[in-house]
Amino acid sequence: MVYTTFISNSFTKEFKFLQYGNSFCLHIVFVIAPFGIPNLLLYLIAFITGLTLDAFYDTLGVHTAACVTLVFVRILFISVTVSRDGFDEPEPTLGNMGIKWFLLYAFLCTFAHHIVLFFLETFRLTEFSYTLLKCLLSGIFTLFLVTLIEFIFYNRKVR
Repeated sequence: MVYTTFISNSFTKEFKFLQYGNSFCLHIVFVIAPFGIPNLLLYLIAFITGLTLDAFYDTLGVHTAACVTLVFVRILFISVTVSRDGFDEPEPTLGNMGIKWFLLYAFLCTFAHHIVLFFLETFRLTEFSYTLLKCLLSGIFTLFLVTLIEFIFYNRKVR
């Protein structure tokens, strides 16, 4: 009896690391959405997408708030870094904007989404370090997958 308890506890501790890393690659739709989409339409799409995720995950507005926050960070970052003069880039992809710009952009969008998502999901400060670790590992995992997807569909900008 003691041996089986030890075995089950050791397996639980080994696989517990998998609970930290979640990947939400759905938000790549908002990250690589074209520049020309109106902001109100982006907010509406984010709201509907978040509501749909909340309906399937049975969460109370957590995904909606995270998706709307991601769109807010996207709009803010693009308005600060991209000049509207000489605006010939159709979408913020790796091939159009360069690797440094895209990684910073995807990093900020991903971590804003994950911080809002996981802190609203936990909704207590007693588990602050656990939630922050979950945000960090999930963000790194998601950022890796988003970058990998971008490299798969990478098209160098023709000048």
